[in-house]
Amino acid sequence: MLDFLVKVSLISASGALAPGPLTTATLAVGTKNGWRGGFKIALGHTLVEFPLVVVIALGLYALFSDPTFVKVSSFVGGVFMLLFGYLTIRDVKSEIKMDSKFNGYPLMVGIALTALNPFFVLWWVGIGSPLILHSILNWGLMGLIPFYLAHVWLDYAWLTALAHATSLGGKFERLYRAILFTLGVVLIAFGVDFISYALFNFKFL
Repeated sequence: MLDFLVKVSLISASGALAPGPLTTATLAVGTKNGWRGGFKIALGHTLVEFPLVVVIALGLYALFSDPTFVKVSSFVGGVFMLLFGYLTIRDVKSEIKMDSKFNGYPLMVGIALTALNPFFVLWWVGIGSPLILHSILNWGLMGLIPFYLAHVWLDYAWLTALAHATSLGGKFERLYRAILFTLGVVLIAFGVDFISYALFNFKFL
């Protein structure tokens, strides 16, 4: 299970660290609220995300015994990983902005920006679903607990650290872009691996 949980963390990092509404909000919230603001945003994110994971898992559980479904899920997930990997690398050059309107209610910001972000749902349907399916296939519904913990700790670690960094006014941008580029490459590698399994029943990662 350990190798799977490491894979979950690496793939999840691409979503957690990618530029987007939560990143923008955390940059702004951190300047006023420090690390606590980032933690509250992560908590709000979890309140929306975990129920979605359970809903996806319950839907996949009824289909997990169909090998064709497993292969199709792996292929679709691989394609999404390639796409998100490319977008992640492309976003390395994007301007990082802060917006002060997010400062007031970090918990509600985390809930709203998660629930109203179509790319969040798209990530879970395209990339998260094959991982959930793998977890169920090997460890049943109880496998969701270590799976989700391997995913969600990154949200708390990253958003809390990011908010703390901006509260200090540190120059973290260059390191952030390097990490983002690396994650994009990793995501593309996993995408190729998922597609390889779907088409040739061969996994190299």
